[in-house]
Amino acid sequence: MFLTISTTGSPERPATDLGYLLHKHPGKTQAFSTSHGTAHVFYPEASAQRCTAALLLEVDPVALVRRGRGKGRGGAPDAALAQYVNDRPYAASSLLAVALSGVFRTALKGQCATRPELPEQVRPLRVEIPVLPARGGAELVHRLFGPLGWDLVQADAVPLDEQFPEWGDSRYVRLVLEGELRLADALRQLYVLLPVLDDAKHYWISPDEVDKLLRAGDGWLAAHPEHALITSRYLARHKRLTQDAIERLELVRLAEADGSEVEEIDNAVDETRDTEERPVPLAVQRREAILVALRSAGAQRVLDLGCGQGQLLQALLGDPTYTEIVGMDVSVRALQIAARRLRLDRMGERQSARLKLLQGSLAYTDKRLAGYDAAVLSEVIEHLDPERLPALEYAVFGSARPRTVLVTTPNVEYNVRWETLPAGHVRHGDHRFEWSREEFRAWADEVARRHGYGVRYVPVGDDDPEVGPPTQMAVFTQHDGIDTTAATDTAAATDTAAVTDTAAVTDTSATTDTTEPAATDTGAATDTTETPKEGEAA
Repeated sequence: MFLTISTTGSPERPATDLGYLLHKHPGKTQAFSTSHGTAHVFYPEASAQRCTAALLLEVDPVALVRRGRGKGRGGAPDAALAQYVNDRPYAASSLLAVALSGVFRTALKGQCATRPELPEQVRPLRVEIPVLPARGGAELVHRLFGPLGWDLVQADAVPLDEQFPEWGDSRYVRLVLEGELRLADALRQLYVLLPVLDDAKHYWISPDEVDKLLRAGDGWLAAHPEHALITSRYLARHKRLTQDAIERLELVRLAEADGSEVEEIDNAVDETRDTEERPVPLAVQRREAILVALRSAGAQRVLDLGCGQGQLLQALLGDPTYTEIVGMDVSVRALQIAARRLRLDRMGERQSARLKLLQGSLAYTDKRLAGYDAAVLSEVIEHLDPERLPALEYAVFGSARPRTVLVTTPNVEYNVRWETLPAGHVRHGDHRFEWSREEFRAWADEVARRHGYGVRYVPVGDDDPEVGPPTQMAVFTQHDGIDTTAATDTAAATDTAAVTDTAAVTDTSATTDTTEPAATDTGAATDTTETPKEGEAA
């Protein structure tokens, strides 16, 4: 079995730089021992204009049987003679993936000591694998490689026998990938997806396979639309390991969206434990500002609308002042993460009686939200298309009508202070808008006027004298004795029927609702916005 990796170049950027990246000299043929045979690396062509590196794996069938010991198709045959007659020496599989990892280990890590600038360069690549098992056919190949930046994904079915076309096609394809990528990214994708397409592994699956998957999938797997399928197949459908990997991928996705570390998202690190003086993350400052405003309002029954994975809910539960706490989000997946974070399955009866998790959308009115002291919409409104804001406005201020409403949103003027945020970009790709202080106040003033609320504004984070704070918060307080609900637009007044109480929010890996965008200030090193927000509701 073998694969080739080709690139093109110019006199300024010669294609033979591929040799530096792979740490294999184009003028040599090299051999490396593996646990199941010998891997050979050689270059069929090497010039400034075009360079091709080939990895050929010679499988030792005796070693494959002896080491398999009943694990994988090499030792657990699909048929009685499969131990002696199988496709392992010829078709790309986990054997080739392991050889790829061993022989090109440094390239996989994106390292090159001699030319450290090379690994970060995007270059034209062409990958060819003549025989690749594809359980799912060419359609699955396109689903797996299509979202990863390749310009060409070609999977030609290999016939069972060219002499007998009536027999049809085999489950093997000839794979060709073309596109401009970093070499390390291409190698990591192949390392993961070769055994996924084969849907088999030649070795025992242990818990450390989850770590291998997450390392190789760093930067692309969490956001892949087929991440659940990839994870399940890579881990040989091991239920517990698959569930663990999917949960960790979800945390990775949320952390990337929030611009924070996974440890902070997973609450594994005590924010007060580090005695070294360091900036307080903006997410923590935002949460503290919300708690101060709730205490000032004297609220006891609180709604967290767009609660995400439940950091604010966790803080509210820690204060016995709050007798009833409701978290609502459009995403079932986010609610499940919140349930695990809050340990609902271990929570005492008295504590669990204070908390309720609901699935619902702020694009619709919901009778379950009526009658509460306060509602919080933290980093929510910027995830809505502007034309949907009137629906949210009516659902919260016109229908639910809590006495106090807290709304936080990014201040776009502050974006120039984020060193890592490109000019003209919003803090997260899902933000439909980010308002200046003037725009936010104009919207909030009009909402307050229409619905009988007063409003004041609170800066959150360092209040820069030129551009203001990174987060702006509006505190709406209902005027006593004034009811303006009849004057509001009722076009959006439609009751939502979706109800998910705490009993329904269970920890199941079968749920793959990952539609929620994560509200975040990705430009800030210290901004660890913690909640994927309700804002993408259909």
